[in-house]
Amino acid sequence: MDKKAHWEKIYATKQLNEVSWYEPTPHTSLSFLREFRVPLNARIIDVGGGDSLFVDHLLELGYTDITVLDISGSAIERAKQRLGDKAANVQWIEADAASFKPTGHYDFWHDRAAFHFLTEESDITSYINAIETGLNPGGILVVGTFSEQGPKKCSGIDIKQYSEQTLSERLQKYFNKVRCIMVDHITPFQTVQNFVFCSFTAAA
Repeated sequence: MDKKAHWEKIYATKQLNEVSWYEPTPHTSLSFLREFRVPLNARIIDVGGGDSLFVDHLLELGYTDITVLDISGSAIERAKQRLGDKAANVQWIEADAASFKPTGHYDFWHDRAAFHFLTEESDITSYINAIETGLNPGGILVVGTFSEQGPKKCSGIDIKQYSEQTLSERLQKYFNKVRCIMVDHITPFQTVQNFVFCSFTAAA
């Protein structure tokens, strides 16, 4: 399957509030910013951010160094149009997380529902290597995926479910685990998707 074409079609045919991951206020993601007291000048990357509203909240809070990465150019364009002049304050990267090669270093790496789309071992390894390369010493990594009680597919694509244990084991080989939480996401269709979110720090 052509992943990029698949996501371009989704963003071309569905509105912001017609996709299951729509979240007007990303409470869980924002709570990690508060927990780690991420400074306003921190370099933040939102992987798989698409046209989600996390970037809107980051800008509203006063964060000044934000990067949004997504495989879909259509999603990025939609986010830019929504933000208007504020879009110029964000760096936009159109790329597949599985093959992303960071050219800079980040203090806060945020991934809500991108990691679980990587089902091939080579893609998972490549992405984790990218995080290792791109996360500053002492930097924060937050990853949220569908749990073992969550969906097995999203937007017609198979995903890889994780438990707190399997997600921790996969990433704490490379990063220092802080904590994991379970979160129920209520979709615009009033269905429930169970996520596991884990936070880590990069070795200082």
